[in-house]
Amino acid sequence: MNPNTIAYALDHATAVLEEAGVPSARVDAELLMGHVLGLSRGGVQAKVATDSALSAEDSVTIAGLVERRAAREPLQHITGVAPFRSRELAVGPGVFVPRPETEQVAQYAIDALAASATPQPIGVDLGTGSGAIALAMATEVPHSFVYGVEVSPRAFVWTKQNFRGIDNARAVFIDLAHALPELDGTVDVVISNPPYIPLGAIPRDPEVRLHDPEIALYGGDDGLDVVRQVSATALRLLHAGGTLVLEHGELQAAAIGELLTQDGWRAIAHHRDLLGRDRSTTALR
Repeated sequence: MNPNTIAYALDHATAVLEEAGVPSARVDAELLMGHVLGLSRGGVQAKVATDSALSAEDSVTIAGLVERRAAREPLQHITGVAPFRSRELAVGPGVFVPRPETEQVAQYAIDALAASATPQPIGVDLGTGSGAIALAMATEVPHSFVYGVEVSPRAFVWTKQNFRGIDNARAVFIDLAHALPELDGTVDVVISNPPYIPLGAIPRDPEVRLHDPEIALYGGDDGLDVVRQVSATALRLLHAGGTLVLEHGELQAAAIGELLTQDGWRAIAHHRDLLGRDRSTTALR
């Protein structure tokens, strides 16, 4: 195979990433190559099929990015973007990279917001990070108004960037325990993907362990410290009949159900993700 072609570079990049243990080596190689060449994955595949040439300059640039990914730097940090539902979000060091499984969790909040009888329903995303969930709610329920609450200064840099140009959403820099007292009793939906990893647990993936901010990962000795704060804040913010949506770890549904029951929530329900793992819990005020 001609070493000066996109096909050769893609095969080599895939081999390097496979050797480094990257789970989706071929996909990541295609995305990195597309990032440099200004192509989609399909565009890269089309260039491979036609045995298109690759310039020496692009070859060097791609090799550098592949080396970073082989060191298990998150793909999204390298490209600077993370897809979430219908949007692309700016991400980088200091902010939690949104996960595909959270897209399904966001759907529960979007559905509840859309079903509200309020002329302009209000949604609140506690611990919004990149703004992924809040902006999905705001753009998919355009007659709503959504607040994204974030306390990390490093994450809020990305929050503000992603909220630009969205007229029915507002980013708020404040601790979620004290967030938005002016909205008490008026909110339709509160959602949160809080830090829920117990302090003694160590994430398996280097991308998470080494690059996601600790404030977005760890939730105290049992992983539920921030969940308790979210429950208290949501009880304050929501009107009667309002909806709470929580993302959590697959082994935490029972403990969260007990916590919410003790706090007085109604209609508590647990939901599984596409792999059959308990992933989220909903409840009514």
